[in-house]
Amino acid sequence: MEAMPTPPPPRPDAPLPTAVLFDMDGTLVDTEPYWIEAEIALVRAHGGTWTEADALAMVGTGLEDAAAVFQRAGVALTVREIVEHLLGRVVARTRQRTVHRDGAPELVAALRERGVPLALVTSSEAPLAEVVVDAYGGPGVFDVVVTGDQGHPAKPAPDPYLLGAARLAERVGRPLDPRGMVAVEDSRTGVRSATAAGIHTVGVPNLVPLHDSGADTVLPTLAGVTPEDLGRLVAGVRA
Repeated sequence: MEAMPTPPPPRPDAPLPTAVLFDMDGTLVDTEPYWIEAEIALVRAHGGTWTEADALAMVGTGLEDAAAVFQRAGVALTVREIVEHLLGRVVARTRQRTVHRDGAPELVAALRERGVPLALVTSSEAPLAEVVVDAYGGPGVFDVVVTGDQGHPAKPAPDPYLLGAARLAERVGRPLDPRGMVAVEDSRTGVRSATAAGIHTVGVPNLVPLHDSGADTVLPTLAGVTPEDLGRLVAGVRA
């Protein structure tokens, strides 16, 4: 497990977000190539056709919703069998080599150092989230982890982010102003979910463009982004 980077020193009186909620695949870690590889292999093994373009159109989709698409593409397995097959492949590849998105480990470490409540909000299921949490320092780095196997409607519904925000407030034991929260997403589906939850959404493109996704802010990368930078994005909204 890699050590978390040392965050930059805080600046006095700089604004901070009330909480930050991170998507996982493609936002904290670059697992999307692993998903694409697994999807193409699965569909082709069942005699169907699945291209990289098909896979890109699915970025951010909940696993059970995606499984129904694969069934229509010719995969003769149940929804749970498809989910478990793909998840197992991606978990194994991520354990073998975890690729962090630029700037993400530094930003998470800096937010943790400043005491900003953090949530992980992902459409992936717990086995993969556990691998990624370990890569970011282990349990406790994120105050709350919301995964796609917890029974709520999947993104683009607002439920995952609403649940993450509510659990953060419970965890810290005080109300958290949703107008001061920030969500960080790499997919159009995720952006729709976070904005529908009323959270200021920062889009950080990975494999799909986000300039017209509805994100409140689009950044080319998280490299060099500080907690204060995120705080300034929402300072005027909650004033």
